[in-house]
Amino acid sequence: MLKWIALWVLFWSILDFVLMGVDKRKAKKHRWRVPEKAFFLIALVGGSPGAILGMYAFHHKTRHWYFKWGLPAILVAQAALGGWLYWHFVLS
Repeated sequence: MLKWIALWVLFWSILDFVLMGVDKRKAKKHRWRVPEKAFFLIALVGGSPGAILGMYAFHHKTRHWYFKWGLPAILVAQAALGGWLYWHFVLS
């Protein structure tokens, strides 16, 4: 089960990381952009590590407080939920 969860998170993280890079490139060329809500939706379903890594790797969206604080808050909430689920369903 943990293997599938890890693969799920890896898939969505890679997607959010790539989208950060694509959006940064499009921003430099003044072209159509990826909607900001797409980053958050993907982060909510498991891509928060990739979104955070992409944000700092591409130096993109780092000035927006809702990205700077929101994405790590999502990651912390997901880690807390994951720990709680693990504690109650795997260890008990």
